[in-house]
Parts: sequence; structure tokens; C-alpha cells
Amino acid sequence: MKPGAAGLLYLQRGSNVTSADEQGLIGGFHAVMAALEKGRPLLRIWLASGRRDGRAEALRVAADERGVAIESADLAALDKMLPDVRHQGCIAEREMAQEQRESDLPDLLAAAERPWVLVLDQVQDPHNLGACLRSAAAAGVTAVLAPRKRAAGLTAAVRKVSAGGAERVPFVPVTNLTRAIARLQDEGFWAIGLDGEAEASIYDTTLPDRLVLVAGGEEKGIRQLTAKQCDSLVSIPMAADVESLNVSVATGVALFEAVRQRRVPQPS
Repeated sequence: MKPGAAGLLYLQRGSNVTSADEQGLIGGFHAVMAALEKGRPLLRIWLASGRRDGRAEALRVAADERGVAIESADLAALDKMLPDVRHQGCIAEREMAQEQRESDLPDLLAAAERPWVLVLDQVQDPHNLGACLRSAAAAGVTAVLAPRKRAAGLTAAVRKVSAGGAERVPFVPVTNLTRAIARLQDEGFWAIGLDGEAEASIYDTTLPDRLVLVAGGEEKGIRQLTAKQCDSLVSIPMAADVESLNVSVATGVALFEAVRQRRVPQPS
């Protein structure tokens, strides 16, 4: 068996693998080099057998500096891995995001200079969760919490929609959401919930630096028990003839209002 063949065979046999994203594969010299330069976690890289040009050598140097193994593979085997991608004889396997344990949350928060958290209360649509993770990553959220039951998990579809967000922001399923919020409040965080019926506008509310932003699910929004646990509720002002926003849209709006406020110098 040729070098790298075992890994290639393993990836090809996965009956549930339907796309490069779901496999965690990146194709093309530019994309793979960019992943290396940005410090994305890569498991290994395959190069077409005999490839010895300048781009290949530059890639070998960059991979060696970051401790990523490079294996040789037949061009035909690489074509089978990414049949619809112009991979140029270069494919990388990235490390797929994993759900974090609830016990990891204190360390995640302690490692952040200005920690803040997004809580999603029973968001069940994978596309909505993926979009929320994408916005959370772009906003610089420290962690995203969600209930372990009756909510979407970190599936391949979620990773795809998140466009890399699932790899950038820790996703933490918790057993009891209100209890998890209460523990954060004990650590000095303030929980602000998004509620379309709330009188206070998010734009007229000074959001705390140690913020737990709580957004509800697709059908009924924040559950009553979760809303009661929040320190306050705010709404996003809308035109009178618009009933509500999609949860991922509302979450994105609220996250970047928080980003705007966090960038405004606080009075001394």
C-alpha cells in the first residue's frame, strides 16, 4: 500500500460523507497554505506523487514548521476525494470542531481578556445554529451555550453553514440551561435576553461588559423559565407590520450591537 493510502481509503469509505466540507477537506494550494498561515488545525496534507515544484516545496516548509505531516498520493485518488474541486494535487484534512464539555467553560472564560457568552435556547434548525455560530465567531464571542436536549448539535450541516465559525468559537452543550446561566451570573456576568415583546430597546440599553446574551428558539423564542433567569429583556425595534426576525438574524443584530458598545470607550 502506498503512503497515505490507508487514510485515503478511510475517507472514501464513509457512506455518510457527501461533501468536502463534511469530510473536513480543503483543496488547492492557495486554500491549504492559507489554512496553515492562519493556524487552522490541520491533521495532514496529501500531495500528488512526484510533485516537486516551487509551490509544493513552499508548502512542505510551511507544513514542517507547523508540525503537519505531508503524505504522497496518486492524483487519481485525490480526484476521487474531491471530484468537484480543482485541488491541483494538494488536499488537506482539517480537524473538525468538537463540542466542548460543560466543565471546560470556566477555563474558556478565564483565558479570555474580556469574556462574553451567547446562549441559544432550543435553536433546533441546523442552518440557524450554523448562522449563529458564524456571527458569534465574527463578533468575537468567547463561547456559545445551548441545551443538550431539544436543540441542534454540532453536525456536519451546522459546520458547513457556520463557514468556519464552528471551528473558531467553542460550542458548549449544557444539561440545564438556567442553571448554567445562574452560574455565570454568580461569576459576575449579566444575562440579557432577546424578547420581541420587551419594552426596552437593545439600542437604548447599556449592555454589560461581562455579557451573557440569550436568544430563543425558532417557534416561541426564549422559554419562560429562561426569561425569568435573565437580568433584563430587550427587543430589536422593527417596523409595525413586521412580526419578528429569524433567530439567526436577530442574534446577529444583537451581537454586533454588543460589539459596537464594547468598542465605545467607557467613562472613567
